Amino acid sequence: MSRPSAGSAAAPTSNGRHPQPGHANGNGNGHAGNGHSAPPVAADVANDVAVADWNDLLQAVKARMRQLGDAMRSHDADAPSGVLECATALDQLQETLLHELGRHRRLELELFDTRMALAMSRSALAGTRDGERRARHQALHDDLTSLPNRTNFLARLQESLAPGEASRAPLAVFYLDLDAFKAVNDTHGHAAGDELLRIVAARLARALRAEDLVGRLGGDEFACLIADMPGPAALTQLARKLYDTVAAPLTIGALRFVVRPSIGIAMCPDDADTAATLLQCADAAMYRAKRQQLGHAFYEAQADAAARGVTAQRGAAAP
Repeated sequence: MSRPSAGSAAAPTSNGRHPQPGHANGNGNGHAGNGHSAPPVAADVANDVAVADWNDLLQAVKARMRQLGDAMRSHDADAPSGVLECATALDQLQETLLHELGRHRRLELELFDTRMALAMSRSALAGTRDGERRARHQALHDDLTSLPNRTNFLARLQESLAPGEASRAPLAVFYLDLDAFKAVNDTHGHAAGDELLRIVAARLARALRAEDLVGRLGGDEFACLIADMPGPAALTQLARKLYDTVAAPLTIGALRFVVRPSIGIAMCPDDADTAATLLQCADAAMYRAKRQQLGHAFYEAQADAAARGVTAQRGAAAP
């Protein structure tokens, strides 16, 4: 009797049926069409049918061999017992095959569980990385306007002032505060005030060059880092541009607003050479511009000395 080879189609059973391969999608590779393992439980249904068919076939073959062996013994007691020995060998082979099949199924289940765990770990890792990116962004940016916050702005400013850079160009800091902004909040509510701040932030970002930086320091205060400072005359022109940009009428729902900024300007290295001190100088100049209704003012050490002391205390208290 010939036996099916490892690469051949399954042999027919005693009732003429062919054992069906144990694959959920019938593509012969044990995997679903998308390249992932089919659930072992689904594949086991087809496998059980195939195992039952092969068991039926082996049982029939062994029974027939034992009948032949018994018939030969009945005619000749000294007849060779090879047929009966083959039937016994088939018993052992069948037991071994069933054991290996059980081990194969356990391995398939373990592989499936491992792949599922790996997929879940990858998904969790991707979620963790997204969460870390969001956390870093939130730590360095203002929630309301998405501009760099005070911490981020000061860090970027300090990087621009890093010592030892021979090619470092002069730079300037603009400190902006909105006049009478508190009245907007008190009269029309914080929702209108928040929307006004978002509009002002967007206007400032559009008005500056790509190499410049604008951040929200808190409340109604903004700061601009002007890289590669072009000189006082150009800075005056830029201050007027920013003033007109912010002071242009804006509409929020049925409300129409005109808010005007006060702008203080400090230059490096003329006024200061550290981030915190430069920002304090620009803040002090802004106070003088607001007090005298100048629109903008450059830092002057003698005129702004008292105001700078106040801004230094405010800066120390800021988060």
